[in-house]
Amino acid sequence: MATEFDYIVVGGGTAGAVIGARLSENPDLQVAIIEAGPDDRPYDEVLKIKRWLELLEGPLDYAYTTQHQPRGNSHIVHSRARVLGGCSSHNTMIWFKPLPGDWNDWAAQGATGWEGAGMEQWYAKLPNKHQIVPEQDRDPILPDWIESAVAATGVERQPDWNAKPFLDGAGFLDVAYDPATGVRSSSSVSYLHPIMDTRANLHVICDTRCLRIDLEGTRARSVDCVGPDGPVTYTAREEIVLCAGAIDSPRLLLLSGIGPADELRGLGIDVQHDLPSVGGEILDHPESIIIWELKKPLGPQTVMGADCALFVNRLQEDDRPDLMYHTYQLPFTFNTERHGYPVPDDRYCICMTPNIPRTKSRGRLWLLSKNPDIQPAIDFGYFTDPDGYDEQTIVDGLEIAREVAATGPFKDWIKREVAPGPKITSRKDLSTYGRAVHHTVYHPLGGCKIGAVDDPTTVVGPDLRVKGVEGLRVADGAIFPALTTVNPVVGVHMIGEKCADLILHG
Repeated sequence: MATEFDYIVVGGGTAGAVIGARLSENPDLQVAIIEAGPDDRPYDEVLKIKRWLELLEGPLDYAYTTQHQPRGNSHIVHSRARVLGGCSSHNTMIWFKPLPGDWNDWAAQGATGWEGAGMEQWYAKLPNKHQIVPEQDRDPILPDWIESAVAATGVERQPDWNAKPFLDGAGFLDVAYDPATGVRSSSSVSYLHPIMDTRANLHVICDTRCLRIDLEGTRARSVDCVGPDGPVTYTAREEIVLCAGAIDSPRLLLLSGIGPADELRGLGIDVQHDLPSVGGEILDHPESIIIWELKKPLGPQTVMGADCALFVNRLQEDDRPDLMYHTYQLPFTFNTERHGYPVPDDRYCICMTPNIPRTKSRGRLWLLSKNPDIQPAIDFGYFTDPDGYDEQTIVDGLEIAREVAATGPFKDWIKREVAPGPKITSRKDLSTYGRAVHHTVYHPLGGCKIGAVDDPTTVVGPDLRVKGVEGLRVADGAIFPALTTVNPVVGVHMIGEKCADLILHG
C-alpha cells in the first residue's frame, strides 16, 4: 500500500469520514483516512441503533475516565468510539440542526465566517437519512408524556425540531436511521459505505493508530502510526487534517510536541511548537436524572430508548432554550445505584435527564505521560462556574421534571418516584443529589478552540489551521469554543463539510 498521499485525515469519525469523502470527489487527489478502530461494516451492534447501549465500555469504546470532581460526579466514564464512523457509530444519532444563535456565539468569539446564516449551506449538503420517530416505534407512554410536558411547562408541541429555530418545545425526536432496517445513518454509513470499495483514490486505513504528527520546520509533513503489521509512517504532500475527536485531537497534538512547552518538556516530549492553548477550555453537557417506577409496563416500541425531548427557556434571557431533557424508556441507573437507590424492572422504568445546554463551567485536558498508552487527564470542572449557574440549572431541571410527573396523563402511569425520592425536597438537597448522580450526555467538546488567531485561548483560526503550523488543520468536536444548545453530532458533520470546502476552495 502507498504511504504518501495528498491529504491525510487522522480519524475516520464523524467529521473525518465527511472530509475524506468530499476531498476524494476530486479524482486527482489521493486521500487517506487513518482510523484507529476497525471497519464498522461487520459489527451489527454498531450498525443497529437499538443496540447502542451494548457499546458503552465495550471493546470499541476508549472509555476515558475523569479527574476528581469536587463539585460533581468523579465516576463518569466518557465513551469515545474506536470504530469507523466514530461517535456517530456509537451514539443515539439524535438529529438536531444547531440553532443559528449557537453558530453566532462562535462568530462572536472570533470565528469569522461561522455565522448561523452562512452555516445553513453545510447542513443542506448532509446526505444522512433522518426522520421524526415513526408511529410504529412510538411507545404508548410517550404521547402522554409529551402532553403532560406541554401542559406543565407551557412549551410548544414540536412536530419537527429542524423545521425552524425553536425557543422551547416537547416532542418526538428526529433520529438519523433507516426505520426499515434499524441501521443508523452514521457518517460512515452515509459518506463512506457507498464509495470506500470503489473510489480508487480514497484509502481507508483501519486498525491503525496515529501516535505522532511530525513537522519539518513549521510544516506538518507526516504521521507516525502503528498498524496491524507494525510501525508505519504516512506522508502528506499537501495537508494533514486532525479529526480524532475532542479528547484525542488535543491529546495527539500534545503527544506530537504541539502545546504548552514547559509542560511537554516536563514529560520528556520534544517540543515542536509552543502553543499553550492546546487542551484548554474543554466542555460537556452534564445531565442529572429523576427516575420513576411505573404502574404498567412499557411496550417494545422504540428507536433507541430515548425517543422524546423537552426544551425549556426558563430564564428568558436568550432566544434559545436553557434547559433540556432526554426521556429514557430504560433504567439509566448506574450513578444512582452507587448511592443505594433501587433499580426498577426494565419494563416499568422511565427517566428524565435535565441537562445544561450551554454550561458556564470550563475544564482542561493534559498529559500524564509521554506514553501514548496512558490516558490523558480530563477535568471538565463540572459545576465550578463562579456564579453557580450550572448548579441552579440542574436544580430547576429536577423541580420542573416533578411538575411534569404531577400532570396528567403522564402522572397516571407513575407508581412512585425512585430517585431522588419524595424525601428530597429542598433546593439544597436537590443540588447535592443532582450533582452526586449527574452523568454526561457523551458530548465532550473543545480542547482545540476555534477563534481569532490573536486570541491566546485559541488553537485554530477560522480556517481551521493550527496557529503557527503550516499544513495542519483540526476539524471535529475539539474546535468548539462554546457548546451548542442541542446534541452536537450534526454540527460536527457540518464542520466536516465546511473544512473540505475550505481545503478545496479556500
